[in-house]
Amino acid sequence: MSGRGKTKKSPAGPAQRVQPGPEPGCAKSLVRDKNGSIGGCHAVMDTKDMQQIPEENKPKEHKQPTCTTEGKPTVPPETGSRIVDSHQDKILFTTLDKLKIKMTHKSDSSRIVNDVVRCISDHMKKCTECFKEVNVLRTGSYYEHLKISDPDEFDVMFNFPVERVDIRPFGDDGAFYSVAFKRGKHSLDRFKNRDNTVSASEMLKEFRNEVKTSVKKQKGGCPAVKSSWPTFTQEGFKIDTWLGTKVKKDLKAHSYYLVPKYEGKGTVELEGVCAKDSWRISFSHVEKSIITNHGSQKTCCKASGIRCCRKDCLKLLKHLLSLLKAEDPSLSKFCSYHAKTTLLHACCSRTKDSDWEATQLGPCFQQLLRDFEGHLKDGKLPNFFIPTHNLLGSGHNRRRCLILAQCIEEQRNKGFPIFG
Repeated sequence: MSGRGKTKKSPAGPAQRVQPGPEPGCAKSLVRDKNGSIGGCHAVMDTKDMQQIPEENKPKEHKQPTCTTEGKPTVPPETGSRIVDSHQDKILFTTLDKLKIKMTHKSDSSRIVNDVVRCISDHMKKCTECFKEVNVLRTGSYYEHLKISDPDEFDVMFNFPVERVDIRPFGDDGAFYSVAFKRGKHSLDRFKNRDNTVSASEMLKEFRNEVKTSVKKQKGGCPAVKSSWPTFTQEGFKIDTWLGTKVKKDLKAHSYYLVPKYEGKGTVELEGVCAKDSWRISFSHVEKSIITNHGSQKTCCKASGIRCCRKDCLKLLKHLLSLLKAEDPSLSKFCSYHAKTTLLHACCSRTKDSDWEATQLGPCFQQLLRDFEGHLKDGKLPNFFIPTHNLLGSGHNRRRCLILAQCIEEQRNKGFPIFG
């Protein structure tokens, strides 16, 4: 098993979030110092000899609009210089410059986070029995080079290897699961329920207590479970025409993670398992890989290749969303993961690097916004890996989706005055 947290850095097992100096909805465990907050963590189970998960409903294929390329600004990507030919392009490039993180801030934040993560890891290995086999995995926007403004959140997942578990779907959307031990003794037996399922809530509680002991302050965290991909993913993760079938095959050979997180009321039961003891599926490490190596050509954004604007579009969308949420607190449930998922779907629709040339930042960003508006108006944003799971479903008011879509459309049509 492993823990995951945001310092704000996170891996697998129970986890904590550390904010130095959340696939949406992950509980946070924060540690703060005088200069800022330091992240959290997740718990993760490394599993073998798993029971096959039964296949559920097949989702409808999600269609993406095509990108237009009119009105390209001329931006020599090989030099990084910018010659813009419209007021809107100037606003977008200026905004991106403002969102850049200073190297000194990166260095200071990394040092603080690394110290805290090391402190937690050492404590788990030396002072606990159930969490002593932790390993650290770093994922999230900082490591994907998508962090904007301030390096204030880092994902760190603490993984715990556990053999022979039985994983079954909790609910029918493929995003949540129950985990049970098979025969034999396990280091995490203390978290077993009477039916042999692992209590996510009890494991999370224990992990938080250990983090609190090691760093003296904390606010939350989340555990996770590592395993092979369930059948719910068969209709998702459509990167074949974008990154290629070989890359897809290699990435699907990786395990996924289950983080202790539930939707709705924790007391709701399905087949004897309480919602508070269910685990939400996570592919954060795979997201990191495809965001880092995002080109249909291996040279994309490399020294020998042409620079694209995929990441810039996502940074701008995340920034726009944060500003709109600051203006209207009723939009608080929308998060950066909605923006990231929108980009991933868009990349599978507009697969060529030429569709995302740096010279096309303006029209590409406009198209990405139209994609997001479409999801909001439909009230449907399929999980990139498990399309039966709607990220705009449970907990998202349809009226709020329409309000956000209207706000984005207004900003888009007026040339983004909010960026001024």
